[in-house]
Amino acid sequence: MIHLYYVVVLVVRPRAGGYQLLLARRAEGKYMGGTWQLISGGLKSDETAWEGALREMREETGLTPSGFYRLSTLASFYRPDNDSLNTAPMFCAFVDENAIVTLNPEHSEFEWVDLDAAQSRLMWPNDRQALAEVRDILLGGGSTREYLRI
Repeated sequence: MIHLYYVVVLVVRPRAGGYQLLLARRAEGKYMGGTWQLISGGLKSDETAWEGALREMREETGLTPSGFYRLSTLASFYRPDNDSLNTAPMFCAFVDENAIVTLNPEHSEFEWVDLDAAQSRLMWPNDRQALAEVRDILLGGGSTREYLRI
């Protein structure tokens, strides 16, 4: 059975003639503690995926986007603990250059990483594919950009 319980958000800001991606280190004692991750989380039963993505971003980082987009890339993964196949929609949130990150207890630290360096720091193939989509379509002036805006 396929479940839709999760969402993933790539948070991007302009910086010094380029762009940076926000990575957050999962707190020790949390699922995948100590690893650097994109912003992600579970959906509530009464919200859409995009609403959940915005909520998770605000809860985990304190940030509000200046632009928000859906991506065509989906994160898919199997969880053996509950024997579920999960499909997580992915989103991109642009924030202002000087936006202040305020982490919640799920994370111990954060880092803004230039997009070139971020590609090699992302753990999962779907995350790297989503970053490529952000670069090619959202930042590269692709004609589909406006159709992806939420």
